[in-house]
Amino acid sequence: MIDLMVAAEVQSLVWDGDDLVDVVGGGRRWGPDGVEQPASVSHGFPFDRSVVSPSGRYSVVYAERGTKALLLDGDGPVRELNRSYYQADVFDYPVALGALEDGREVLVHCLDEYNVLEIEDAESGERLTSGERDPKDVFHSRLEVSPGGTHLLSAGWLWHPYGVVEVFDLAGALTDPAVLDGRGVLPSNPGIDAEVVSACWLDADRLAVATGEEFVDDEETPALGSRQLGVWSLSESRWIHRSTVDFCIGTLIPRGDSVVSLYGHPRLIDVTTGDVVAEWPTVEVPRREGSYGVTHIPTPVAAVHPDGTRLAIAQPEGIAIIALPERGESPSPTQGRSRP
Repeated sequence: MIDLMVAAEVQSLVWDGDDLVDVVGGGRRWGPDGVEQPASVSHGFPFDRSVVSPSGRYSVVYAERGTKALLLDGDGPVRELNRSYYQADVFDYPVALGALEDGREVLVHCLDEYNVLEIEDAESGERLTSGERDPKDVFHSRLEVSPGGTHLLSAGWLWHPYGVVEVFDLAGALTDPAVLDGRGVLPSNPGIDAEVVSACWLDADRLAVATGEEFVDDEETPALGSRQLGVWSLSESRWIHRSTVDFCIGTLIPRGDSVVSLYGHPRLIDVTTGDVVAEWPTVEVPRREGSYGVTHIPTPVAAVHPDGTRLAIAQPEGIAIIALPERGESPSPTQGRSRP
């Protein structure tokens, strides 16, 4: 493991080749030598999180528990973004960048109402979801466009409060925007009998979903139950894996047939068995589950390298870079740290 020194707190991370970049921090970066290169711009607003498009061309910096965001093309601002003020201080800003099947990069967010998903062409700003809408009462959050651009994930919540997950057909939404107001493509039976705390795409077909302690008293099986990690297949329309875990999973980051779990400290979990392949107890991670609630515990800042070999995690005074094990490898979970 390597520790990089930083001049100020890191609030976003993305890999650019072998460099790490903090988009919120104005584009400051760290090369393989670990030396920090200063920011090229200043956003002039206290943004604290970001998302980046698949090509790396576009990014959005935003206030996680605020109403303001900014779409960037490279380092240059394209346009300001806003979301509804309603309950904005208690749940994560709903925004995603992705690429459709035809390659167009799109922005997905809730710019008018907390419960109305809109899709825009990132380059032109054209709204692709104009039309009559009849949204249900759900707070969309933690949006992700699937690899291949066929579906949209929303890991938000209902007013209980209670975390939920929904998946929408993007091609259908571009033809009829009301598709984004419905139940989506996930069936209710077999469904999920516990509160969803996080979800992520593993690939274009498979979705990983983690649940917490709260559950619904429902005898229908085979549903995803309390404190479980499940893998849903869109093509098979069923849970292909369900595993019970004895720890809080927190935020999920995909890595092939495994996921990085961020709660307290990072863990690498095999999604087919639920087994912890490796963990790093000395690396600090916020103890945060779900997209709503506590305001004093932020979402962890982390990024897996596109080739799956390294994990970068923002620390209070630096960045920890962890070498992730290859499949079948059994590393020591308490490897020592070194400084470049």
